[in-house]
Amino acid sequence: MEKKAAMQNFDFSTCGTLSVERGGAARLAGKVSAMKCKSVLVVTDEGLLRSGALQSAMDGLKAAGIPFSVFSGVQADPPEFVIHEAAAAAREVAADCVIGFGGGSSMDAAKLAALLAGGDEVLGDVYGVGLVKGPRLKLILVPTTAGTGSEVTPISIVTTGEGQKKGVVSPILLPDLALLDAELTLGLPSHVTAATGIDAMVHAIEAFTSKRLKNPISDCLARDALRLLSGSLLRACRNGSDVQAREDMLLGACLAGIAFANAPVAAVHALAYPIGAQFHVPHGLSNSLVLAAVARFNLPAARKEYAELLDIVNPGHQGEEADKAGAFVEYLAGLAPSVGLPTTLREVGIGAKDIPMLASDAMKQTRLLVNNRRELAESDAAAIYAEVL
Repeated sequence: MEKKAAMQNFDFSTCGTLSVERGGAARLAGKVSAMKCKSVLVVTDEGLLRSGALQSAMDGLKAAGIPFSVFSGVQADPPEFVIHEAAAAAREVAADCVIGFGGGSSMDAAKLAALLAGGDEVLGDVYGVGLVKGPRLKLILVPTTAGTGSEVTPISIVTTGEGQKKGVVSPILLPDLALLDAELTLGLPSHVTAATGIDAMVHAIEAFTSKRLKNPISDCLARDALRLLSGSLLRACRNGSDVQAREDMLLGACLAGIAFANAPVAAVHALAYPIGAQFHVPHGLSNSLVLAAVARFNLPAARKEYAELLDIVNPGHQGEEADKAGAFVEYLAGLAPSVGLPTTLREVGIGAKDIPMLASDAMKQTRLLVNNRRELAESDAAAIYAEVL
């Protein structure tokens, strides 16, 4: 009998508590009280605040007599000054708890506000992996989109003054509580649902194919995330009031977030970041634009994994491993058209003259490229951008 290879050692971490509860935002005050929080800063964006999505949570905090303040200055792809303003707002009210309410930008800003206001860390000193020492304030994250998985990741992405995205990566940024309330996502427009949903699928796919730190737990989570997301994306886009589809999307995005928090993402994100930072294209759409082309580039090195993933998104497909892997790449190429998203860089204002700059910036994302299954040079990045021009 052939001897089975020993399992590789690995560590696995996630948030303190994950709560999945429809209508849970209205009962969030009880969880805040249980954490013995005395002063709360809510971090969000102005549009979400105006939408009324936070009202039930704020009413609950008022009814429970928990003092709170709202910082609503978050911008998409938050620049450094937004992080500093949020941290200053937390200090001003002597907050001992930060609640991030919104998409990835609001949750990322909340993580760093809790960190900077909770100690003497300097933002410029903690970009990179494992440089955060802590402490931080208590932290609760509540996603209102099903995409980034930021509610369960130890990562916060910031746009720096050089027009680049940098990441702070540390388990200290994992929240004490992540709350998934599908009712908060019912009002999302179809194009936002589509872009954030594909973003979550990218997380699952890149975690499953990651060159570094891939492990049996992240694999299980990535597979189930892709099952939930692929089975509910079209339903959620076509009928935004389908609460079951919304909940499947939200849980799928969360599972994908836990997966890639432990088995990190790679070249899709490395090539997407310059698109977002330089041209202010939403993160999910940036990922969607380069997804199939990067997968096609990685195909020779990820054939086995792609074939396995095809069995999840199209279980009836027959064929050899190479055929199934190729069919998976074509499935990915069909995702954006199926949900009405742009499929070329020109559609978001990017031209051929921009490709050298994009390729150069992508190569600076070394913490991501090191995870890619196939080594990618600057000329490869340029070719991928040209393919989707």
